[in-house]
This record gives sequence, structure tokens and C-alpha cells, in this order.
Amino acid sequence: MSQLVESQSLVGHPFARVRDANGRRIKPAIPFWQAAVLAALTLWLYGPTIYHLVLQWSATDSDFSHGFFVPLFSAFVIWQERRRLSQIPLKPSWFGLAPLALALCILIVGRLGAELFLARISMLLLIAGVVVLFLGWNFFRAILFPWAFLLLMIPIPALVFNKITFPLQLLSSRVAADVLPLLGVPVLREGNVINLPNMALNVAEACSGIRSLMSLACLAIIYGYLMERRIAVRWALALVSLPIAVAANSSRIVGTGLVVHYWDPEKAQGFYHIFAGWLVFVVCLVLLYFTHLLIQTMWPDRGAQL
Repeated sequence: MSQLVESQSLVGHPFARVRDANGRRIKPAIPFWQAAVLAALTLWLYGPTIYHLVLQWSATDSDFSHGFFVPLFSAFVIWQERRRLSQIPLKPSWFGLAPLALALCILIVGRLGAELFLARISMLLLIAGVVVLFLGWNFFRAILFPWAFLLLMIPIPALVFNKITFPLQLLSSRVAADVLPLLGVPVLREGNVINLPNMALNVAEACSGIRSLMSLACLAIIYGYLMERRIAVRWALALVSLPIAVAANSSRIVGTGLVVHYWDPEKAQGFYHIFAGWLVFVVCLVLLYFTHLLIQTMWPDRGAQL
């Protein structure tokens, strides 16, 4: 009887090796040799793509240095949900060939056009196709959140990135130029340049807030998953990270202007500038936490109190 219960509890596990009531071994949904061959082919196809992606996280693009944590968190979510996933009946579907074929076509186009973004997106489509093909649509729907979260590890294309950063530069400059006169600092703003009596502050792309925005949005989703059960509140925490990042980054520019005007222009560069960036990110996390407390106060989770 215990063997029967064990086999029923693991009926949906793709690699489970269990026995039925008669003691006969039940074959796993995906034999290990097939999984090994599939993994080897995937690594052969996407090895260069993964290499350049990790290189961009670590060396060439600090705006997406959070990319290292994204696949780790997705794996953590799947591990946390392993019991629920093991109970999903597996229904492999040939429709998984459609996203597989689309992924390979996009990979070819990305390689021919030297477009890294397309090659990276095709990697996620390949994962979706493999899951549907071998495990079924129900299983894919169950892991939709950790799969979709992987999108945050892919850097935005330069064309789209510039269209996001420039409005953020102007917004941060405008807010800082409106606040500084209230604190006794005369300013003259010309686009993303704030002219002070002592020097001019150029709100560059790195100071636009995009780095804080991307990292904070990633952490807001992680925080919402770990600390909140309600889907609507998780969405609210993810969305509120946008104004928090913009407000905190504008405060950083205001602080830099105050240092330049009332202290020493040289203090606004070097170590102070880097430290201010870290401090702003910590402030963003604190604001996110208090936003969650405010939501819990105004909209308590009745189910958690039972």
C-alpha cells in the first residue's frame, strides 16, 4: 500500500522512479538519456549565447548585473513548488513543436543578423517548447511565473534602451531642477544638464535611474513572491517600483546639487557618487518595504489571519 501511495504522489514527476502496487518499476516520463542528449544539444546551440549573456552581466553592462540572480530565483521557485508540480498529470503535446521551431528560426535570424536579443529570446521559447512537448500545457502553466521571470535576465536592446533612458534622464533632471531652488540653490536646466553656480551637473544615462529601476523591479517581484500571497498585491509591488526608483534617483541628483553648492564640487564625484548610488538603492528597498506595510494596513490579508 505504501508503494502505491508513493507512486500516486509522484505520478506527475518527470524523472520519478517509483513502483506500482505489484512492485513493477514505472518508467519516468523523460528517460535520463533523452534528457542528457537534449541538454547537450541545447548547450551546443546556445553555448555562445549564454557565454555572451554572462559576460554582459559581469563586465560590459552593469545595468543588468542582477541577471545572475534571475535564473537562480526561477530555479528556487520551481524547487519550492516541487510537490505541487509532482502531482500534475503529464500530458505531452505535439504542439510543443511549434515554439521549438519558432525558437530555432529566431535563433538563426539572430545569429545571421548578429542580434543577441533575438538569440536570447529564442532560448526562452525553446524552454517553453520542450516543457510543452514532454510534459504538457498543464505543467507549463504551472511554471509560467518562473519561466516569465527569466525575461528580466535579458538586457533590453540598445534601440529600446535609449528610448527608455532619455525620458528618464529628462524626468529626473526636471524634478531635481524644481526641488533645488526650494532649498536655496539657483539652477538653470538645459535638457538633461543642470547648471549650478559652481559647476554643471550632467544627468547621464547611468544617472537616469534605469539601473535602479531594473534591479528594483527584479527585487520587488522576488520580495512579493516571498512575502505576499495575494497576486494583486504582488503586481502592485512590482508596479510601484517604477515611481520609487524615479523619486529616489531624483533625490540623489538633488543631494549631489546640495553638495556641490554648499560643500565642495569635488565631493560630488568619485567615492561620494558611487556611495550615493548604493544609498539610493537601499532607500528604494526601504520605501518598497513601507509600501508593502501600508498596503497590508489598508488591505489586510484575511486569509493569513485564519
